[in-house]
Amino acid sequence: MTITVVHEKCDVKVVNKKDLPYSAYVIQYEQEGKIHHDIAVGDKAADVFDHYYDKYKKGFNWLRQSEGMVRPKLWSNPNEPVKPKRKKRKKPSASEEG
Repeated sequence: MTITVVHEKCDVKVVNKKDLPYSAYVIQYEQEGKIHHDIAVGDKAADVFDHYYDKYKKGFNWLRQSEGMVRPKLWSNPNEPVKPKRKKRKKPSASEEG
């Protein structure tokens, strides 16, 4: 059960795009009298629902699938830091060995 919150307290009309994975969900909840939206990615909708219901209880309003069209394996989270590429070692040439 892994939940990744992609955007927190965001404007859904701006962030809900087709470049999200199809396993992303839009969540609406109420906190301190204000309505907020999050976009979260999870393996199953039930996992995302459990996470948000446990967090906000009665403030949880609804959960809907996002407009994402990308396969989850091909999607990369823009919030994760990019790992630096390892430098390859040069192989010794045959003329240097002898």
